[in-house]
Amino acid sequence: MGSGYWGLNRAMLTDCTLCPRECHVNRMEGKRGYCKETATLAVARAALHMWEETCISGESGSGTVFFCGCNMGCIFCQNHNISGAKAGKEITVDRLAQIFLELQEQGACNINLVTPTHYVPQIAEALCLSRKRGLALPVVYNTSGYEKAETLRMLRGSVDIYLPDFKYMDEELAKECSDAPDYPAYAKQALAEMYRQTGGFKIDGQTGMMRSGVIVRHLVLPGHVKDSREVIRYLYETYKDQILISIMNQYTPMPRVSGHPLLGRKVTRREYEKVVDYALEIGVECGYIQEGEAALESFIPEFDGMGV
Repeated sequence: MGSGYWGLNRAMLTDCTLCPRECHVNRMEGKRGYCKETATLAVARAALHMWEETCISGESGSGTVFFCGCNMGCIFCQNHNISGAKAGKEITVDRLAQIFLELQEQGACNINLVTPTHYVPQIAEALCLSRKRGLALPVVYNTSGYEKAETLRMLRGSVDIYLPDFKYMDEELAKECSDAPDYPAYAKQALAEMYRQTGGFKIDGQTGMMRSGVIVRHLVLPGHVKDSREVIRYLYETYKDQILISIMNQYTPMPRVSGHPLLGRKVTRREYEKVVDYALEIGVECGYIQEGEAALESFIPEFDGMGV
């Protein structure tokens, strides 16, 4: 699996505490953590992706690597095939480094690491290897936001753009949806570390592409406008216009929540407008909103092993 940084940090995976779950599983012996993955990298897709924010996807697409497994386990997950480790291909750290270079050759705007939390030591090594071999693209860390600050510090100097979710402010909602009542506390700490590493966001004036900084995504959930407002208020009061806020309306009810009184339906236009209007009222100017019908299957790519 290579050496260097990954070699120095593989011991962490013998008693895994990379994420807030701290499940203490010996992933190096092939045991699976809460994330449902061992220490061996598993990737479901590596391809150009057009459905991120425009400053990430650009015209040619974001070089997106979808990692298998997840430390969240949200009951409404749209990518359940890969988050539940039901798809994907096992690869080496060296192969991951080569994938980064192949995406660069295809014209990717950046390297976009999706659900990377449980593979941070391996990713750090792969980035080091690919930089030595000619990788020159910005790196995007695309995460649920359920992170430990000390784990993120392993990536200092390797990640240019952080793209975290901030899913919930309410602990009970976080418990119900993700069995993570401590999500708000960890998301706040993680975001603070991300901001410390990148500072205020920087956009290339000629291309419109993001070069560094933080974009925080918030997915509006049906029936939970109040919590969405609390998330937006916290983000703006804490970071003002130093971060971008992306307010999303693409919630798609999955079969697992079909009978849920709230999560079993889509977000209404009025619910989404209430959240956006609130953001504007308190002064949010830097960010993204979604217009029209965004809850489409096109946002969910085929996890068929493409590019792996």
